[in-house]
Amino acid sequence: MQQITEEQIDNENYLLYIYTPFCGTCHLARAMLTKIESVHNENIFYEMNASLHPEFMQKHQIESVPCLLIKNGNDIKEKVYAFKSIPNIYTYLMEYKPELFVKNEG
Repeated sequence: MQQITEEQIDNENYLLYIYTPFCGTCHLARAMLTKIESVHNENIFYEMNASLHPEFMQKHQIESVPCLLIKNGNDIKEKVYAFKSIPNIYTYLMEYKPELFVKNEG
């Protein structure tokens, strides 16, 4: 995972993992997302420490952490608070990152 920059916050489609460093549930969620990235061998998620971005948290009405914020176009499509399982996260990836599942012909 890579830290999101101010430019990326404004301009890109993204899957943003929002956490705080001392949150136990956040560590479990991070483990799921890291596992997904390792399976696909690429960075899929950006990350943001909620403690360092209170304005962002308020502006986007983030209710709790961990949160997977899904931005597509200029719209926030989803705020996922219950990570539940890796297969559950994949349901969001299939909808918002379908290119991950296209088989490369080589």
